Amino acid sequence: MGNMTIQVKGMSCEHCQAAVEGALGGVAGVSSAKVDLSAGTAEVAFDEAAAGVKDFEKAVEEAGFEVG
Repeated sequence: MGNMTIQVKGMSCEHCQAAVEGALGGVAGVSSAKVDLSAGTAEVAFDEAAAGVKDFEKAVEEAGFEVG
C-alpha cells in the first residue's frame, strides 16, 4: 500500500474539494483520497500494483482541475 500527496490547482470551494476526492476515489486501486482545500493538496492511499501518479493526474484533469 502506498501513500502520495499531490498538488491540485484550481480548487476554490468545498464543491471543488468533493469533486477531486470523488475523482481520485474512483481510480481503481485507491483505498482513500482526502483533499485539503486550503493547502491545495490531495493525500491518496492506493495499491501500487493497481494505480499510480498518471492515473491520479488523469482523474484530476477529467474533473476539471490541474495537477502541479
